[in-house]
Amino acid sequence: MKYLTSEMTKTLQPKRVWKYFYEISQIPRDSGDEQRAREYVKQFAHKRDLSYFIDAAGNIVVKRPAAAGKERSAPVILQGHLDMVCVKDPDASHDFSVDPIKLVLDGEWITADGTTLGADNGIAVAFALAVLEDETLSCGPIEALFTVSEETGLDGAFKLDPAILGGTSLINLDSEQEGVIYVGSAGGGEITASLPAEREMTEGHCLDWSAWEVTVTGLTGGHSGGDIHLGRANAVAECFRFLYSVSSVSDIRIASADGGSKRNVIPSECRAVFLVPPKSAEAVSRLAEIFAPSFAQRFGDTDPKGSVKVTQTALPDSCLTVEQSRRLVHGLFITPHGVDRMSTAVPGMVETSTNLASVKTEAGEICIVTSQRSSIESARNYMSQRVSAALAVTGAAPREENTYPAWTPDPSSPLPELVSRVYERMYRKKPTITAIHAGLECGVIKSKAPEIQAVSMGPTIHDAHSTDERMFIPSVQRVYEFLRELLQSC
Repeated sequence: MKYLTSEMTKTLQPKRVWKYFYEISQIPRDSGDEQRAREYVKQFAHKRDLSYFIDAAGNIVVKRPAAAGKERSAPVILQGHLDMVCVKDPDASHDFSVDPIKLVLDGEWITADGTTLGADNGIAVAFALAVLEDETLSCGPIEALFTVSEETGLDGAFKLDPAILGGTSLINLDSEQEGVIYVGSAGGGEITASLPAEREMTEGHCLDWSAWEVTVTGLTGGHSGGDIHLGRANAVAECFRFLYSVSSVSDIRIASADGGSKRNVIPSECRAVFLVPPKSAEAVSRLAEIFAPSFAQRFGDTDPKGSVKVTQTALPDSCLTVEQSRRLVHGLFITPHGVDRMSTAVPGMVETSTNLASVKTEAGEICIVTSQRSSIESARNYMSQRVSAALAVTGAAPREENTYPAWTPDPSSPLPELVSRVYERMYRKKPTITAIHAGLECGVIKSKAPEIQAVSMGPTIHDAHSTDERMFIPSVQRVYEFLRELLQSC
């Protein structure tokens, strides 16, 4: 394994971009914990005598004045977010609150050792800082906007004070496919459910029952917007699919269930401990023998490292009642996950989807989180209703949270045409102008400042929000060169 060091960034192009990407990767920046990353940007501005503003939400904008001869140009906003999705392999000892990301060179790709890479959206921070520092760049005023808590509900964008911005053209740097320019994105929201855990002590209620553990591990996971159409397995859904098969032939008591981590991540792991009466032990063994090869048949292509194991385990001290266990298993079994409908307006794009993101059984509470996305608000609302109806079976009162608007393409905006023209001049081909199923901050920012016109772009990044996240190194150079040319053409 070849780790990327600070000294080695000098061998990569553009040197400025890789220098800042490395430095931001050394700073813990989980959503809600961006203060150190914000301070880094603040000190960057101080050292270069650039003005900066921080709003009440913690968003920071750094402003670079126009180059000589470009004083009459309108300001351009470069925008990305400071936070990253923090996911790690089960055996990784990484502590996201204190440890830097260990960057790994893998041929022409850069990835991380056992964790998410944070290219989403550390590369936007690196691009913007490089632009702010680049004295050879002949362009108008630049406003580099760094938002917070994007990954947990676009919180920074929702609380943004638009008064800190002066530009009306915004280039969002949070996309993940070189040569694709986005002019629209899905809206979304969450349906969450929590209910008190109705626990009984196993002694006196089910002391003669046998305890089992089902584990679904090694799944590919990924971004619940960008990867949802790939048909990857959902560990929570598969775990409860097995538990439902057990409940169809036996009484069942759930002792614990723990799967998924973030609302915008397809769960790659889930573990559940359950109890069955003595007479059902043989049936559980038979179901396990059937389920594992069935999983491999269904997901061998998308999740080749996936594993389902069912083993006997020690009897826990307590478990849920039979009735609550039945409701929980049935409710999560029927909760939908995946693509609901493909777009008819944008060929190849998902219109509506839902992600069964996580389930946690704490000592006194059961918590379930799902997320829904759609480019059509009424379709998202319908999907939210379906998910709410399923979760109500558990006995919970589902609630909708963290909704955000879709970013609707604006055919009257001249910005996409300019972007396309510059791209074609540089590469002798047109870029793909389209919309994306993932949620981007552009829609929220435009809802606060409707006069802003926006596009989104970025280098090639695969498997964001998973420990397989990786970024294509040659793409970084090409996209940065394109960004420089675009800014000089604005």
